[in-house]
Amino acid sequence: MPHRKHRYAVIALAAAGIVGLGWVAYNANRAPGGPQAPAAAGAKAGGAGAPAAPLPVETALAAPQSITDEAAAVGTLRSNESVVLRPETAGRIASIGFKDGVPVARGTVLVALDAATQEAELQQAKANHALAVTNFKRTEELLAKKFISQQSLDTTAANLKVQEAAVALAEAKLAKTRIRAPFAGVVGIREVSVGDYVKEGADLINLEDIRTLKLDFRLPELYLSRLQKGQAVEVSVDALPNQAFKAVLDAVDPLVDANGRAISLRARLDNPELKLRPGMFARVRLLFGNRDGVLMIPEQAIVSGGGKQTVFRIEEGKAKKVEVKTGLRRNAQVEILSGLAAGDRIITAGQLKVQDGSPVKAVDTAPQPAQEAEGTGVSKPPAATAAPQAAPGPAKQG
Repeated sequence: MPHRKHRYAVIALAAAGIVGLGWVAYNANRAPGGPQAPAAAGAKAGGAGAPAAPLPVETALAAPQSITDEAAAVGTLRSNESVVLRPETAGRIASIGFKDGVPVARGTVLVALDAATQEAELQQAKANHALAVTNFKRTEELLAKKFISQQSLDTTAANLKVQEAAVALAEAKLAKTRIRAPFAGVVGIREVSVGDYVKEGADLINLEDIRTLKLDFRLPELYLSRLQKGQAVEVSVDALPNQAFKAVLDAVDPLVDANGRAISLRARLDNPELKLRPGMFARVRLLFGNRDGVLMIPEQAIVSGGGKQTVFRIEEGKAKKVEVKTGLRRNAQVEILSGLAAGDRIITAGQLKVQDGSPVKAVDTAPQPAQEAEGTGVSKPPAATAAPQAAPGPAKQG
């Protein structure tokens, strides 16, 4: 029995010690600066109230430039004069007076048909005309001597006129057997030979005046008020790369195409070296003049959506969404008509992850001049671009 009492006393003493140690540990944890304080501070640091890290973006300056105001189009080159020669009468080809693809002068006989019948008819008409002239003169002499009446003289005079007309008709028929060049130009490649029998209206040869060319092209109707005869036109063709040819706007069609709402134009250009040929595909630049101080930005800076065009402008290190109105586009650049001012720094890459008011950091691939960085809210980036470092997070416990 005494041993059992002693064992109960030891157990009670141990339990009392454990309770005391727990009480001391509890009070120590509740004390300021205790072990819970760092954990609480860390939890506060990692909470929602911490500032967000700046997003890396690429930027550019909106800068005024001097540009050539122009309109681009495609067109087709045509001969200044072009004709396919055809005979007006049937016959057999007697001679060909040209070589394929060579220049010829105006009036050159290109194709001659067998004209034996027409020449005989002309000789007959001339003989009849000579007889009519003789009769008329004899009648005049007889009338002067009062041997015949005035009616006889009138009949003879009428017959003379008939014979004159017969001679003219025979000469015209003979002339139609000679196919002449109506203007100076270059003949094409013939499809007929000497001895071929051709019907009236059959194609013989084409003749092209190519020392001056016409250029036909079309532009949207919105350019109509700016078109004037005599405006400068620059022409290039794929067959002659790196060469530009000067032309002048020669005519504006008064009719606007109702289907495409486009207006037809014709320019004229000299071709003294015959480098250009009719039928060529041409790229056209219609020059309206030069404009200075045109505000241009890279095209990739434009964000389209909801029927609007916007850009992100950087102000005091934050992105501000600005609606803009655009104009001319050229060489991956776009004209800004309203919404930005010269010197504004805008985001060109990374704007899809940026929201209005987001903090940003420029990581441009090339350093910007110091004067460009002033007043933009973005510090000048270093020459060598480094990947942005992650923002420091809360201290890891334990």
